Amino acid sequence: MSDSETILPRHLSNELEEALSSARIVNIIGPRQTGKTTLVRDIFEGGRFVTLDDGAVLEAIESDPDGQLELLIKELRDTPLVIDEAQRSKKIALAIKRIVDADRRMGQFVLTGSSNVFTTLEVADSLAGRMRTLKLWPLSISEVKQTSPSSILDWAISENLQATALPKPESLKRGDYIDLVLRGGYPEIRVLPARPRSRRYRDYVDAIVDRDVADILRIRKTDALRRLIDQMAVRTASELNLAKLSDLIGIQRPTLEQYMDVLSRLSITSRLGAWTSGEARREIKNAKHHFVDTGIAAALRGLTSASFLPDANPTALGGLLESFVYGELLRCAPYQMNEFRFYHWRGESGREVDILVESAERLVAIEVKASTTVASQDFKHLRWFADNGPGAKRQVTQVLFYLGEEVLSFGERNFALPVSTLWAM
Repeated sequence: MSDSETILPRHLSNELEEALSSARIVNIIGPRQTGKTTLVRDIFEGGRFVTLDDGAVLEAIESDPDGQLELLIKELRDTPLVIDEAQRSKKIALAIKRIVDADRRMGQFVLTGSSNVFTTLEVADSLAGRMRTLKLWPLSISEVKQTSPSSILDWAISENLQATALPKPESLKRGDYIDLVLRGGYPEIRVLPARPRSRRYRDYVDAIVDRDVADILRIRKTDALRRLIDQMAVRTASELNLAKLSDLIGIQRPTLEQYMDVLSRLSITSRLGAWTSGEARREIKNAKHHFVDTGIAAALRGLTSASFLPDANPTALGGLLESFVYGELLRCAPYQMNEFRFYHWRGESGREVDILVESAERLVAIEVKASTTVASQDFKHLRWFADNGPGAKRQVTQVLFYLGEEVLSFGERNFALPVSTLWAM
């Protein structure tokens, strides 16, 4: 089997098996082509699989959802019915609800799709306690390198925090990081050479616009949505001026917000809300928006390794690297021992924290720097936030991720870490 055909193990496998023992329905959502179908086929080799990409199957379920599902689950005993692209059916959710209400066995259904099939509040509320929803993101670097999920967030909030508890990170150069950013995390696409990879990512976005969006919202102006995606790629890791963006794209603001919600539900973009301390007049509440996959964002912007040469645009890497770090943290969060929530923070005085991670009363304030060197001055915003700002009454760990090779300590709970530390743990 060649490298391009190798099926990489996914960290979600264990969580999926655990979910099947505790819920009647397991709902796996995530972007198309991230490996949802491969994941469930690896685990349920003898299970029954149907895909609603098959027009005949979809038509049968839409015509008689209860009867068709009863036929599909007939004679199934210890294995679930796996329904791929379940979001394409408008009637399947209520039919599944009726079945699992009459049969309390765990692990009856596994659904996969690019968006959540249980979108109505009525259905979602009625399935509380019956369903577990899991998210499969594009590959993390830990998965690419076939190592365990990172425990970096648990380390960051530990009581007796020591840099010596960190394993030695992988030694990477600036060009190595750029390559990881450009490749992205889609299993079949990331292994391709640069030019076909970029084309495949652009084709992928076209397919999402032409096909998957229609499962959520009927959009008349798909060209406007495509322009929005391009603009979001340019603005990854940024707060957005929605009034200017709606004028630029040529749509009204309510329509823009509706389109942005669709992109979030399809896991093309991720909204990072603003953390507030209660001092509302001193803090900016605008959300940041990250492109979920930096490979797609780079392809849409026409960026190659040459785009990051010393004589090229010096700011091109900054936002992409921040989104890359945020994506790695988001992907490893479900595998920590503690629960974490993600924000960013910005004050009126211009101070900001790129990524703010909260767990109970503890905070991890994170800065991302697209440089191979770091100095004490680079911590000025993090230090102010932790010592004199809204984090002063909390335990705050300050972490600056950079493109160098050394783990550096700049005082108590204050560290500069190579980006590769994200998959070294």
